[in-house]
Order: sequence, then structure tokens, then C-alpha cells
Amino acid sequence: SLGELTAGIAHEIQNPLNFVNNFSEVSNELIKEMKDELKKGELEEAMAISNDIEINLEKINHHGKRASDIVKGMRERSRKSSGTKESTDINILADDYLKLAYQSLQAKDQDFHATMETHFDPNLPKIDVIPQDIGRVLLNLINNAFYAVNEKRNLLNLARQSGDANLTDFTYEPTVSVTTKRVVSGENETAQIESIQISISDNGHGIPDTIKDKIFQPFFTTKPTGQGTGLGLSLSYDIVKAHGGEIKINTKENEGTTFTVELPA
Repeated sequence: SLGELTAGIAHEIQNPLNFVNNFSEVSNELIKEMKDELKKGELEEAMAISNDIEINLEKINHHGKRASDIVKGMRERSRKSSGTKESTDINILADDYLKLAYQSLQAKDQDFHATMETHFDPNLPKIDVIPQDIGRVLLNLINNAFYAVNEKRNLLNLARQSGDANLTDFTYEPTVSVTTKRVVSGENETAQIESIQISISDNGHGIPDTIKDKIFQPFFTTKPTGQGTGLGLSLSYDIVKAHGGEIKINTKENEGTTFTVELPA
């Protein structure tokens, strides 16, 4: 998960750096032109060029700050867990990792495409968790969801090429959604928020019943050699349990899978 996250960071930083490099090169050329115009005594033309250089420098500054903000954000996200719980906005945490997981996949496979959906409860309270640890759980589950829809897409593409595809296969849209909601006990004035749920859903092939009971076991994986350690779900399970929560799975073959993390409020 951290390896995929690193690929996403590299991709995200490269974009503003490309702007910085391009505008720097153009500005260098403009400075040479401005010097030539000054030698000719063409002050008006030199002033026009200087205005272009000023605009370029503003763009360099803007994209440089953007790269700095990305690095700052990742330092906060990837710093070693202190083991200390902090009041955390789960909606923001989930949204951050959804985007980073998607960017990391696109950095490795430019043909990858999936629809991302978010259904965040706007009244979700902040809860006390270790944000780095819960972030790793979310990253792992989201990565698995993207992997599942990408595998289904690739298999359907092969079926189309061989002529074995059904009509419904041609309309398949890989989709990963993240949903948050409150679990409330009581009604009206006596209502109390007992826990919050974070659900990560995909419309992949689903998990067969024969292996559903094994997926949380350490080192169990269905991914090809080199693409999975089989530790992600096991570690996620341990982290959620350590927070006093539960992690559940609801899956249907050929339709998709939903992992739900429930954490005490």
C-alpha cells in the first residue's frame, strides 16, 4: 500500500514540477529577447516582454507552492504513528485516501479508469482514532477495490476480443464508492450516536464463498506473485479491532464487494 501511495505522490508532484520547468525555460528565452530589444532601443517591446516574464514567474511561484503543499500534506499523512488518538474528520481522511489511491493506479497504468463516488454523511462527528492507522486501513481497502474493478475490466476486454462477451459486458463501468454514516440508538431527544460506519464498495467480480472466510488470514492472497503480500486485510483487521471496532464484508459473485468498517463514536 505504501509503495502504491509513493507512486501516487511522485505522479502528483511531477505535474507542478513540469509547469515550473516549462515556464522557467520559456522565461529564459524571453529574457534573451528582451535584452535584444533593449539593445535596439525598443523600450515598448521590452516592457511587453517583461510583463510576460512577470506572468510566468507568478505561475512558477503558484506551482512551486502547490508542490510544497503536496509534500507537507504527505509528511503529515505518512509520519510514524505515535499511537496517540486524535480527534479526526473521517470524511476528509477517506476522501484524501480515495484520491491518492486512484492517482497511484493511474501513475502505474495510464489506461486505468474508474468512476469514484462518495456519499459522506455531512453530520458525521469527529471521532478519536489514530489517523495514520485508520488511514492505512482505508488505503488498503480502497486499493483492493480498485484492483477488483480493474481485473474485471481487463477480463471483460479479453472476452470482447474473443467474442465471448455478453451484451451487458459492453456497458460495464468500473466503480468504487466510499460511504460514511452514523449508527444511532434511540429516537429524537434521546438519540445518541453509538458508532460510525465507513463502507468501501466495488462492482468487481466479488469474492467466492470458498475463500471468503480466509481473506483476513495473514499471507492469504488471491493476487499474482509480487502483487500482494496477503498482509493488508490481516493488518487492517487488527487495527480496527485495536480501535474497538469491527470490519465486515458483504460480497456477491459477479456483482461486487463491500467492506464496512465500524468504529465507536
